[in-house]
Amino acid sequence: MRKQVDLSRLSPEEKWRVEHARMHAKHRGHEAMHAEMVLILIATLVVAQLLLVQWKQRHPRSYNMVTLFQMWVVPLYFTAKLHWWRFLVIWVLFSAVTAFVTFRATRKPLVQTTPRLVYKWFLLIYKISYATGIVGYMAVMFTLFGLNLLFRIKPEDAMDFGVSLLFYGLYYGVLERDFAEMCADYMASTIGFYSASGMPTKHLSDSVCAVCGQQIFVDVNEEGIIENTYRLSCNHVFHEFCIRGWCIVGKKQTCPYCKEKVDLKRMFSNPWERPHVMYGQLLDWLRYLVAWQPVIIGLVQGINYILGLE
Repeated sequence: MRKQVDLSRLSPEEKWRVEHARMHAKHRGHEAMHAEMVLILIATLVVAQLLLVQWKQRHPRSYNMVTLFQMWVVPLYFTAKLHWWRFLVIWVLFSAVTAFVTFRATRKPLVQTTPRLVYKWFLLIYKISYATGIVGYMAVMFTLFGLNLLFRIKPEDAMDFGVSLLFYGLYYGVLERDFAEMCADYMASTIGFYSASGMPTKHLSDSVCAVCGQQIFVDVNEEGIIENTYRLSCNHVFHEFCIRGWCIVGKKQTCPYCKEKVDLKRMFSNPWERPHVMYGQLLDWLRYLVAWQPVIIGLVQGINYILGLE
């Protein structure tokens, strides 16, 4: 007879080896079943991707709202379940301030100072999340190259630190961009210089910003003390913070007034500013991964359970 192994006396590495051996013994001879599970996973991913693309093209507003809700709630469920209190505290603080800013952005009549407040808040979060993601990525790369040993830091601690920062930066970067896009549409439509469909309801003066509706005092060729003035290829002028928030944070690539295509590379000539545009594309990919991937995996597990696959 085989002796029972007392797992409490084993080291963590030995426990992992025992559990790994048990798993292999349990699933021995299930190759055909595993192949079916892989085919189900691939088929579900393909069908789900096609359905999501069609939904986004036909009903973008409902798609964006559902995606935003899932981005906001799904990580909260896992963090509460796994007792990640640090993330939970940051999530509550971010949600409280963002809820206040969103509330201000959806009021009618719109206070004149609200648009700049909204864009400054989301632009601040965008820059913080961008910097946090870069630091996290560098920490991960330094760990892979073994540079953490120079500071006598354990590889697992350095990797955990880098991955955590990378997740914080990417997650809040995605979340604030979605909230900023929603607030941008609502505020611009309320001001009257922008309409999601149709012509603007107000005439734009040459000295008024179409995003916030306030006066522009700095000439395009002048250097501003706080912020500069940008002129697009359509000759419409905007405050620097407003047009940055509109294009980069709000994910808009058209003029807020005439909807002409905006050349971001031409508008942001500084090479240090261009990575923000690429970073935004990365966040779009992460949005699908965080919001819809858990739903798809849950659907696959449900199909496997119904079919009796293990």
